[in-house]
Amino acid sequence: MRHSNAVNRLDRLPISRFHKITLLTVSFAYFFEFADINTFATTAPKLIDVWGVTIDQVAYVTSLSFVGMFFGSVIAGGIADRWGRKRALTLTTLFFGVFSFASVFSWDVVSLGVFRVLTSAGLSAMTVVAVIYVNEIYPAAVRGKFQAYAIAIGICGTPATNLIASAVVPLTDWSWRLVFLFGSLGIVFVFFARHIKESPRWHESRGDYVKADAVLNEIEFQVAAEMGPLPEPAPPVDEAPSTKAPLRLLLQKKYLAPTLLLTVLWVTQTIGFFGYSSWAPTLLAKEGFSVEKSVFYVALTTVGAPLGSFLASLVTDRFERKWCLVAFGSAIALCGLFYGLTFEPVLIVVFGFLVNLFERGYTALAYAYSPELFDTRSRSLGTGISYGLGRLSNAAGPLIIAALYNKTGYQVVFFFIAGTWILGAIALAIFGPRTRPARLAFAKERLLHMQ
Repeated sequence: MRHSNAVNRLDRLPISRFHKITLLTVSFAYFFEFADINTFATTAPKLIDVWGVTIDQVAYVTSLSFVGMFFGSVIAGGIADRWGRKRALTLTTLFFGVFSFASVFSWDVVSLGVFRVLTSAGLSAMTVVAVIYVNEIYPAAVRGKFQAYAIAIGICGTPATNLIASAVVPLTDWSWRLVFLFGSLGIVFVFFARHIKESPRWHESRGDYVKADAVLNEIEFQVAAEMGPLPEPAPPVDEAPSTKAPLRLLLQKKYLAPTLLLTVLWVTQTIGFFGYSSWAPTLLAKEGFSVEKSVFYVALTTVGAPLGSFLASLVTDRFERKWCLVAFGSAIALCGLFYGLTFEPVLIVVFGFLVNLFERGYTALAYAYSPELFDTRSRSLGTGISYGLGRLSNAAGPLIIAALYNKTGYQVVFFFIAGTWILGAIALAIFGPRTRPARLAFAKERLLHMQ
């Protein structure tokens, strides 16, 4: 059987300029994904003043945005399988950039809500494709580390947006629109896309061995020119080309368990994180802090986000990812509770900083962990469906939070958010498969082959 041996040929490559350029390009897309994802949250307090938007309307726009994320995630898997990882990454990034730009010209909360739903679909689709792409292009031994590096660089978009928002939103009744203009700059990704290669593993999964070989030869030539002669790859394992994965594939026992587990992971992560990040500025403003102070405090807390992704890069390939996720999730729950129980500005910033630090580390770990639970055939479908269901769950999350706040107050909201993180940690601890032994076994086999 013909085989381009993509996995083994990629896995034996030393880290080179090719990998670093790919990292920076993917990180650029991540930067504006993270820059754009909180634009509505940072402008909502101003819209309450300018347009008379209510808490319930903020909840509905936020909820519908997650419905958009669900459809974006599900569709992304099909796009990535049909058109390729590189083209899908470009198209989804352009999609969210265009509709973020359209948000600049919204005339009421309904039009802004429509644009945000479409933007959110693109954001979620881009994330799914990027996670799959990084998983397939980097050597297994450092895959988690580079996934975390991409998040660490990209997540800087969150504090960048929040700091820009804290500076421009208070200026005039229209300056909040500049926040969406900043988020739309992801469109520029189209000029960087030419620097990355299509995934050879995608070509190979479709039986396009000639194209897979061509891309692999280009990559190997670049790496060898910089790093010297390459070691021989391990021999290939023959497998039939995969056809389009039908949705019912995930009902097979082999795939159902990881799909259910990852759905719980992404449901609790989505409600837990966006329950915090999407509502913190609005709730602080409602509790008596000025719009300027509430946005500024939240901006300061998000400085912890890049550090959290960097922390994940230090532990993701060194320890079992499952237990790292359990530890990070538990830490988020604890810090989130302390955040909700104080109204001291310094403590709000400190505990908010820690929530962002551990949450972004958790997300980087989850991005590396999720695709490892599936094979090439089911990776796009399984990752997209579980991630999408997580996002869809938060269509109810903002409505729950709004109801809790209106009926019971500020602090109960944070008890609810902490509970979701604990639920996710328990599910991972009990049912989460370990992936480190497989990575270590592969690394050992490769080392023996090289010797």
